[in-house]
Amino acid sequence: MMASWVRLATVCARTGFQIGQRKGALVLGHPIGIVKSPLQVRRLHVARMLACKGNDKDGKGKNDDCDDPCEVEDKGADTCEETPPKIKDPCEVAMKALHAKDSEETCESGDSSPEKGKGGIKLEHKGHKGHIHSVIGPVIDVYFPEEVPDILNAIEVEDAPIGRLVLEVFQHLGNNIVRCVAMDATEGIKRGQKVVDTGYPIRVAVGKAVLGRILNVVGDPIDERGEVKSEYHSFIHTEAPVLTELSVKPEILVTGIKVIDLLAPYVKGGKIGLFGGAGVGKTVLIMELINNIAKAHGGYSVFVGAGERTREGNDLYHEMIESKVISLEEDTSKVVLVFGQMNEPPGARSRVVLTGLTIAEYFRDIDGQDVLLFIDNIFRFTQAGSEVSALLGRIPSAVGYQPTLGTDMGTMQERITSTRNGSITSVQAVYVPADDLSDPAPAATFTHLDATTVLSRPIAELGIYPAVDPLDSSSRILDPDVVGEEHYNVARAVQKTLQGYKSLQDIIAILGMDELSEEDKITVARARKIQRFLSQPFQVAEVFTGSPGKVVSIEKCVDGFKRLLNGEYDDIPEIAFYMVGDADEVLAKANKLAASMAADDSPKSQKGAKKPEAKDDKGDKGEKDEKAATGKDVAKKEEKPKDDKAAAPKGEAKKDDPPKSKDPKGKGDSPKDKK
Repeated sequence: MMASWVRLATVCARTGFQIGQRKGALVLGHPIGIVKSPLQVRRLHVARMLACKGNDKDGKGKNDDCDDPCEVEDKGADTCEETPPKIKDPCEVAMKALHAKDSEETCESGDSSPEKGKGGIKLEHKGHKGHIHSVIGPVIDVYFPEEVPDILNAIEVEDAPIGRLVLEVFQHLGNNIVRCVAMDATEGIKRGQKVVDTGYPIRVAVGKAVLGRILNVVGDPIDERGEVKSEYHSFIHTEAPVLTELSVKPEILVTGIKVIDLLAPYVKGGKIGLFGGAGVGKTVLIMELINNIAKAHGGYSVFVGAGERTREGNDLYHEMIESKVISLEEDTSKVVLVFGQMNEPPGARSRVVLTGLTIAEYFRDIDGQDVLLFIDNIFRFTQAGSEVSALLGRIPSAVGYQPTLGTDMGTMQERITSTRNGSITSVQAVYVPADDLSDPAPAATFTHLDATTVLSRPIAELGIYPAVDPLDSSSRILDPDVVGEEHYNVARAVQKTLQGYKSLQDIIAILGMDELSEEDKITVARARKIQRFLSQPFQVAEVFTGSPGKVVSIEKCVDGFKRLLNGEYDDIPEIAFYMVGDADEVLAKANKLAASMAADDSPKSQKGAKKPEAKDDKGDKGEKDEKAATGKDVAKKEEKPKDDKAAAPKGEAKKDDPPKSKDPKGKGDSPKDKK
């Protein structure tokens, strides 16, 4: 018995030596890094050797069917009863090393060195069949009489009522029972129904064939435009790029939105979070970013709808068709839509982000693209993970979230990065429950972000859109070495002015503006203009607002705020800064307002000559009432106000007759007249 364990330890050591390579496992000199990481392959080989020990009755361990190919090669012909089988196709060797023994897979590839999980490989089911043991909502327990599938393997239900139903293995319960989570509705599923193990994780179609299409979590098209004909597929569970392959260059990503480009610029190849409560404009801002950036940079984009409204996804799809981002006739589409909306079970909502990320990784690693990944909403991803965790019986952590919240978030976020081949720039909408930024879900997201854009409800209540809080939003590249000295100084001056206005708001509310010093009054006036100048009409909201959308370059944005801070626009009213683009539009709107006010004043000036007569009548009537009440002679009082008011209106009479201007009401005699 001791000899058997020594032999097992020797085999494990050899296996670890053989597969612990930088690029993955090596089987007979052929690199395999298709799905499993080196650690995963090592575990697989050890599991196979343990299975061999269970079948080796004589303890000699001479079962060639169970021996590792590397071990057989090391033994040589002298110590092995049979010579190692000849391997015709290296891809076949790779797949045999990845799956358990006696698997029934085939490998067809024209390339002898397949890419790392990026397609070119057609896989078939392992053929291990089982049946459903129990159904508890989206959680399904499956019994396999033979071999139990690996964790994260995809299992398909035969004769499912909805067509194709995929389960994902989450737990091994013992007695050949595995606990799975369904990726779609489980209505109509019953005990005893047959299932089949695919032998690999969920894999989806990737490449240019998916551009312009709408996919679900398992890669099936849901846009009723036929099957996705792609030669390449990738598994949704892959490892993040190694540290030596990363390449992060601090470069600003121009969005055309003033408040973002000026105060919280986005970094190309980074992760950006949009924080905000319900109804403050997160989805509209993401749609505007797609409209501005996806058109400008000319690359591919992936939009992931995780747990959001189906209506918004439908509107987004048709708006992209109208704006030619998606073309139904030609192969010119620039975006892929992946939806797992709020009506989907938690399994789909917790995996749909990985599906969209897998598609983006193919464009980055294989096509060398700078990809834009939009996720709406990353909080729903966390929320779905919390639901799955509760369904699996795990003990919840703070506020009811899953105990693996940090691990789940980190595993996903680490795959969103820039490499030497390309980059993935991710814009993630983050719903903030009850507007509490200290909630564990948004707090876990904060640590992975390069820039944060916080949407504020008080600013939205003022009617300022986008409702971005200029003081809470931040970016790590707001640095003079990246954005330039002028941009940095203007941005900090804007934030300083807004912070000063915020500190004076309590004094203004209690004592009023008159109690402020002249310097503070100037600060408040400029801050209110800055606040309105940060608003901007969006192109995607043009159908609702009726105002044409504006895209502002960084140069014009910085120049406009610099002039405002220098006092060049102190004479322009606040309304001229509201919902405009650059400073030229501010001046044009101010001139238009001045012209309209002048046009409104001209009819009033023409009516001004008749108004004094009406005032005389009213004044005479009041004087007669006073005479009747007092019984005094007011003949002089009747003549002088009548003469004064007949000559000119009240304001003009003061200018023509300086001595009488001492009477503020224009009534009665001056002290000299009484004498």
